[in-house]
Amino acid sequence: MKIAMIGAGYVGLVSGVCFSDFGHDVICVDKDPAKIDQLQDGVIPIYEPGLSDLMAKNVAAGRLTFTTDLGAAVDGADAVFIAVGTPTRRGDGHADLSYVYAAAEDIAKAVTGYTVVVTKSTVPLGTNRQVKQVIRKAAPELEFDVSSNPEFLREGAAIDDFMKPDRVVVGVQSDRAAQVMQDIYRPLYLRDFPILLTDLESAEMIKYAANAFLATKVTFINEIAALCERTGADIKQVSKGMGLDGRIGNKFLHAGPGYGGSCFPKDTSALARIGQEHAVPMQITETVIRVNENIKTRMIEKLRDLCEGSFNGKIVAVLGVTFKPNTDDMREAPSLTIVPALVGGGAKVRVVDPQGMREGKDLLPGVSWLEDPYKAAQNADVLVILTEWNEYRALDLKKLARKMAHPRLADLRNIYSAKDAKRAGFTGYVSVGRQDYLG
Repeated sequence: MKIAMIGAGYVGLVSGVCFSDFGHDVICVDKDPAKIDQLQDGVIPIYEPGLSDLMAKNVAAGRLTFTTDLGAAVDGADAVFIAVGTPTRRGDGHADLSYVYAAAEDIAKAVTGYTVVVTKSTVPLGTNRQVKQVIRKAAPELEFDVSSNPEFLREGAAIDDFMKPDRVVVGVQSDRAAQVMQDIYRPLYLRDFPILLTDLESAEMIKYAANAFLATKVTFINEIAALCERTGADIKQVSKGMGLDGRIGNKFLHAGPGYGGSCFPKDTSALARIGQEHAVPMQITETVIRVNENIKTRMIEKLRDLCEGSFNGKIVAVLGVTFKPNTDDMREAPSLTIVPALVGGGAKVRVVDPQGMREGKDLLPGVSWLEDPYKAAQNADVLVILTEWNEYRALDLKKLARKMAHPRLADLRNIYSAKDAKRAGFTGYVSVGRQDYLG
């Protein structure tokens, strides 16, 4: 089948590459000429493990191309996917749908035959019906259908998520559209991955409900962690005991400095706004948003205590600033709250992150960027583990402690223990939700 992917950002690029690996002919479209030039040269503007090799394979096979020419891309396409950004609008928490509607209008003006226009972007309830109206207004005689096909890709594991999904959600209004979408996802259907056909609104709601639930799970365990610190319980043991319950499961039960990223903050905010607009307040989701911000503040206070009450004049080495490992994404990362608090308090902050510097240089002014954790630790007063990159799971703690002026470790991802830190020579250690405190 021929597929046009409008938007070559994270979702559009990953989806386009994976569809081409299914054997479809895919054209990825983007208005940014520089981005398209990069892609045509084989350079990927994002970091996603395995994506570069998969893209090169399908470009070489002739199934994947890139262009700025939307008209040429959609000509003769069986399906046109809209995968443009839907950022949260400042001030009101709404998802900004201007890019979605602009893409829909452009598609309407370029398509000539029957096409299924598929919304891949995360959009509020009712958006797909609005997309249909936009297309109908721009091209009254056009024969088309609209489908909602939300993505469920985890950054750092997106290819595996696409190729081996828990489910594929497809919202449709006609049997014809359903058949096109089933043909597109036939390689997954043949391997017995669930393809869930729903109405448009249910597909839209599934995306928001799923992300809000996962954000709630993360925030719940972080709140329990705070209580563990006061009561003598160990959050790792509590999480393990909870996760062994089949009704709960062990995923998203790891205590830390709060959630961030491209999905949870944006989608919880949008769901809260949807509830307000329909006079059905999403009280749990609203609380999750508020508590998540409080968790970041609590991490700052942990660091302040470890710094004897003041950041002023301290040298702080921070390991990891992306919102999670295996991505270069800094959006809503806890580091964007915690690091500025260190800098604002007078600390000299050194940052090490395998992929975060490209975005982080503009987002975290006033810090020094290094490539080696051991160089960052030289004469430092505190070492902070903020993102659990694999590189930080087997650090030589003794070497780090020897290099530091005051060997104190803030392990905000619970990678190590007070016993590990003490044995290595650290005189101060804090973690999240545990009693193993030194200092």
